[in-house]
Amino acid sequence: MSGAPAVRRTRVRAGGTQPRTLEAGPADAREAVVFVHGNPGSCDDWEQLAGAVGAVGVRAVALDLPDFGETIAPDGFVHDVPTYAGFLDEALGALGVERVHLVIHDFGGPIGLVWAAMHADRVASVTLIDTGILPGYRWHRLARVWRTPLLGELFQATATRRGFRLLLNRNEPRGLPRAFVDQMYDHYDRRTRRAVLALYRATDDPGAAGEAFAEYMRSRDIPALVIWGEHDAYLPAAMAERQRDAFPSADVHVLPASGHWPYADAPETVERLLVEFVQSVAQRAAAAA
Repeated sequence: MSGAPAVRRTRVRAGGTQPRTLEAGPADAREAVVFVHGNPGSCDDWEQLAGAVGAVGVRAVALDLPDFGETIAPDGFVHDVPTYAGFLDEALGALGVERVHLVIHDFGGPIGLVWAAMHADRVASVTLIDTGILPGYRWHRLARVWRTPLLGELFQATATRRGFRLLLNRNEPRGLPRAFVDQMYDHYDRRTRRAVLALYRATDDPGAAGEAFAEYMRSRDIPALVIWGEHDAYLPAAMAERQRDAFPSADVHVLPASGHWPYADAPETVERLLVEFVQSVAQRAAAAA
């Protein structure tokens, strides 16, 4: 699906700031594929996928979360999941998006899923990329470092570009594109490092609250696509099938030789799966109508 059109980069007023926004497809559509990045990350993570979605005539939207990418959080912003979910809702309102095909990755998972639980009637579909409900899961080693006072600050203060590159690639079977990793590091400034510590310290083990959420969402049976890297070192691929606890009819794909960022190490596969899924959901909705 190469040849996707260039995306539009803009700013929107929401949540007391002006988040950097990436869009493709029809600008005034009320239904959109909405991408929520993880940590570390920014709206830049989604450029290729957003362009591919826009190329088939569907609106695509991605934003920097406050204090990630090039978006500065307003004074007093609380770096926790409910506050980020509230920010997402304000941003969608400012963009005029009423119905959402949600695409989430990493820490974008809890943020996006909290928003989805609060606005389930507005969710057309969910695509989970190495994230979701995580029954029984406890934080990975690096997250435990971030959650530890002083140790987390020391780790963040000593993160060099070379060390960052080695850390991200050490468990990635294919390796991540250097430009992708360097762009991520460019955005990993002091502001973002502080936000990461605050966010992880404000969030308990993700497996603690999954059951209630799963039960609530299961009754709605929202269309879902699950994409997971077989060799994810942070969130084990065994969790992929467990997403059916919340999304019973989910289409699950575990990608061999992929790690935690399959949209970076297997971009053509992820692009094809996402575009076909969004189109099929739209076709079924049109037929039902």
